[in-house]
Formats: sequence, structure tokens, C-alpha cells
Amino acid sequence: MKKKFRRIMRSKKTTTVLAGAAVVLLLASGIGSTRAALTYFSENYTAQVEMKDIGVTLEETSAQGTKDISSRDYTGSGDKWNTTEGELLGDMLEESDGKLQLGRAYKEELSVKNSGNIDEYVRVRVYKNWTKKDGSKETSLSPSLIILNLTQNGWIIDEAASTEERTVLYWPNILKVGESTAALSDTLTIDPSIGTKVTKNTETTDGVTKTTTSFNYDGVKFNLEAEVDAVQTHNAADAIKSAWGVDVNVAGDGSISLK
Repeated sequence: MKKKFRRIMRSKKTTTVLAGAAVVLLLASGIGSTRAALTYFSENYTAQVEMKDIGVTLEETSAQGTKDISSRDYTGSGDKWNTTEGELLGDMLEESDGKLQLGRAYKEELSVKNSGNIDEYVRVRVYKNWTKKDGSKETSLSPSLIILNLTQNGWIIDEAASTEERTVLYWPNILKVGESTAALSDTLTIDPSIGTKVTKNTETTDGVTKTTTSFNYDGVKFNLEAEVDAVQTHNAADAIKSAWGVDVNVAGDGSISLK
């Protein structure tokens, strides 16, 4: 695996990716998280410009302010990348005194910044799911109970590529060097209906009836992950088709739309 990873990192391709991931313990007083992983690379399209020019950063704005979560930029020397791996939702519970409140709309704005040296197009894939205490998926809970409210402020949602667990979005305009997209989301809420999913057991002993209530999903975690990758603007339609597998129309001003 490490050998393959190094080989991919050395190749000069037109896409770069970063991911920010967070895991929150449901109904707990604390928040845990997992570090982001650089998990996706396109090997289908050879760059017409040097890869050293491309870079991308995932930005998060919570109630505590704005910060860079993860980034991946070419250093311009020896095929080396400057990579940072951060955590989404790290400040989330600061908004509610350290305790997760079901139904609360926590501020969660996600955007992308061009941290490279050339203009680019960017795509974001957002994943949502639940896991059990042992780390396996909790399939009886719908990802739709994890409500990342999408602003759709200029973003294009690829309905054909999206599922209940994954949402694929494209920024339709050329993202110029140093600039950031509009936020694709504004709040994150855990549906309060999960708190009503309980089991009641009633026992009668010596004429005394005792009823106990247990939470069906005690200890489950919800997972939110955002992956960002960028494509150069040179030969935009061909580059996007090869890297992302989608056909786009490119307007005179460089903006794109899905065919």
C-alpha cells in the first residue's frame, strides 16, 4: 500500500484531493474525530501544465470562526506535496457547552479555496453515515438524519452521481488563485427523531411493575466527510471528463454546466 501511495504521489496528474472527516458521539458530552485522509487520485489524464501549480484547501466556518481544515499543494521541488490533514466539526460542541443537542442547527459552512498557482475547477463530495461502537456501519439509521443544509449558493448538485449517503457538487465557475467559493452549506443538524427511538421493557415482580426504557442507538456515531479535488482549466471539457467522468458544457466565460 505504501509503495503504491508513493507512486501515485509522484505522478503528475490534473487532479488533487483532500478530505476532512469528523465523527461525533451521539448524545455524549464530548466529541471525537478522525484525521482526514488523502484517498482519491485520478490517473486517467496527463497534465498539460506542471502539477506543481495546482493546490486546494477545504475551509470551515463554525460559530468559533473560520479555519483551514485540510490542504494539498505542490511544493515545486522534487515532486513533493505540502499536505495538511485536519478535522471537521472540531469546534462544533463549543456552541452548546460541550454537549450535543439533537435538533440544534449548528453553524457549519464549508467552502473551497484555490491555494495553488493556477486557476482551476473544483468538485466536492460529501459523505454521511452512521457507525456502531465496533466501527461497523449502522445501516438501520438513514444518512438523511444527518442534515447538512446545502445553500446551493451557485453550486451545482450532480443528482445522477449523488445517493442518500453521498452528495456530489461542482463549483461552476473558474476558481482563481487565492479566491474561495461561496459556502456550500450553512448548518448541520442531527434529526431529533433519533432520540425517540427507544425500547421499553416491563416486568412485574411480587405485584410490583417496573418499566425500563433504553435508547436503541446508544453509542452510535455519525460521520461527516468532505472530499475536494481540483482540475486545471486547460482543455477544461476533456480534463473534467477524464478526471471526473462527467460531460460538461463550457461557456465563453469559462463557467461549466452539466450536460
